[in-house]
Amino acid sequence: MFQPMLMALAVLLCSSHSVSGGKILVFPVDGSHWINMKVIIEELHSRGHEITVMRPSDSWYIKPESPHYKSITINSTAGFDEEEFGEFVATMIRMRREGASLWARLSLEYEMLQQFYEMNRVQIVMMEGVFQNTELIQSLQDAKYDLYLTDPAIGGGALLGHRLGLPLVFNVRWTVRGEAHFDIAPSPLSYVPVPLAELTDKMTFPQRVQNILIYLFTWFQAWYATDPHFIPFVHKHFGKDVHYMELFQAADIWLMRNDFIFEFPRPTMPNVVYMSGFQCKPSKPLSKELEDFVQSSGEHGVIVMTLGTLVEKLPKDITEDIAAAQLPQKVIWRHKGQRPSTLGNNTLMLDWLPQNDLLGHPKTRVFVAHGGTNGIQEAIYHGVPLVGLPLMFDQQDNFSRMKARGVAKVLDIATVNKDNFLEAVKEVLYEPSYREKMKTMSNLQRDQPMKPLDRAMFWIEFVMRHKGAKHLRTESYKMSTIQYHSIDVMAFLLAVILILLTLVIAVVRFLWRRVFCRTKIKKE
Repeated sequence: MFQPMLMALAVLLCSSHSVSGGKILVFPVDGSHWINMKVIIEELHSRGHEITVMRPSDSWYIKPESPHYKSITINSTAGFDEEEFGEFVATMIRMRREGASLWARLSLEYEMLQQFYEMNRVQIVMMEGVFQNTELIQSLQDAKYDLYLTDPAIGGGALLGHRLGLPLVFNVRWTVRGEAHFDIAPSPLSYVPVPLAELTDKMTFPQRVQNILIYLFTWFQAWYATDPHFIPFVHKHFGKDVHYMELFQAADIWLMRNDFIFEFPRPTMPNVVYMSGFQCKPSKPLSKELEDFVQSSGEHGVIVMTLGTLVEKLPKDITEDIAAAQLPQKVIWRHKGQRPSTLGNNTLMLDWLPQNDLLGHPKTRVFVAHGGTNGIQEAIYHGVPLVGLPLMFDQQDNFSRMKARGVAKVLDIATVNKDNFLEAVKEVLYEPSYREKMKTMSNLQRDQPMKPLDRAMFWIEFVMRHKGAKHLRTESYKMSTIQYHSIDVMAFLLAVILILLTLVIAVVRFLWRRVFCRTKIKKE
C-alpha cells in the first residue's frame, strides 16, 4: 500500500508542476546579450515553463536546437555575422589608435552612427517581414503564450510584443535610444551622468555642462540612426499618434541588469527590478590540467585575461607588447590570434576558458578584461580587481564606474604598450586598496534577501499569474513632452498671472485717472 501511495504522490507532483508551468515567447538579441538571456531561459525551463525562442536565420550565438527551448527561425540577415563583426571591431580599434585629434574622434563617432543606422535598418526590414507574414502571426497568436520576454537593445522584440498583445517583460540595460533608465525614469542631468560621459554623480559646473552636451548628442544619435526607421514603421502598424518609445515604456516589468553597486544613485520606477549579477554563481572545480597550471603559480597567483566573446584577437603589435610584460604570476589568456613571439613560459594561451570558475579560484589575483557587463559583474561577485582595456560600445563607461570606485586601473587601447600595461597590472596587484574595495563591493552584491536570478524569476512568474503588472506602470509614457514637463501648465499659469497683472494695472490706472481728474476739477 505504501508503494502505490508514493507513486500517486509522484504523479500528483509532476502534474502540478506542469500545470504551474507557462508558455513563454522569447525574442533575444544575439552576441553577448544572448549569454545572459540564456541564463534566464535555462532557469525558466528548470521551473517547468515551455520556452520558444525566435531567432534570425543567420544567428551567430543563438542555436536552432536546444534542450531548453524550441525555436522559430526567421529568414533574415538581422543576426550577428562573426566575420563582419570581427572586421567592425578591427576598424574601431584602428580608428581609436589613429590619434586623439578632434577629427579622429568625429570619424569614430560617425562610424559608430553608421553601424547603428544599418543595424536599425536591417532590424526593421526583418520586422516588416514578420508583421506581413500573416501565417506566422496567426500561429504565434494561436499558441496562446502567457508572456513575452525580450531584450529591447535592438528593438524589434518590443514591437512584436505589442503586435501580439502579450504581457511584456524586458531583460534590459539598453534600448534603441540608449541606457534604459533615461527612457522610463526621471533623470536629472545635474547628478545623473549620461552613459559614455564617464562622469560620476558628483559633477563640477564644467562637468554638468559636458553632461548636458553629451545628452544632446545622444538625442542627435537617436534622431539620425533610430527615428528614420522606427517612426514610419510604428506609424504604419500602430497609428500616426503613437511614438515608438511609447511601446517600450508600456512594458510591464523591466528586469535591469545593473544595480546601485554598479550604478550611481538615481531616481527609478516601481516596475524596474534590479537583478545585477544574476548570471554569477559559485565557481566549479577546474579541469586537472588547468588546476595544475594554477597551482604551479605558488604564492604569486594567477592573472586571468580575456576580451570577451565578441573580441577574439587584438592587433599583433598590441599582443606582442602585452606578452612582453614579464610578471612572476602565471597568466591564463583567452586569445585566438597568432601566438606572440614574446610570450613567456608563465602564460597559458587558450581558445576558451572557464571565466567564472577561474575568477572564483582563490589564486586569481587580477582580471584583465575589456569591460563587458557580464565580465565586470562576475569580477565583482568573486571580488577580483580589474585592469581595463575597453574597446567599444559601453565598455569605457563601465570601466569609468569601476575606476571611480577604486577597483580598476584603465588603459587606453590607443596608447597601451609593454611599459604602461606592466605598470597598471603591478599597481592593481600590489596596491591593497584595489582588492579591499572590490571585496567590499562583492560583499554588498552578495548581501541580499533574495538571489538576483530568483528575484527575476519571481517577477516573470508574477506577470504571468496576473496577466501583466499595470499597477506598477506609470502613465507618463502616454504624455507628450510638453505635458510631462508641465510646460502647458506653466504657460497657462503664466498667462493667468499676466492677465491678472494687466487687469490690476488697468484698474489702478483707471482709478488714478478718476482721482486725478476729480482733484483737478475741484481745484479749478
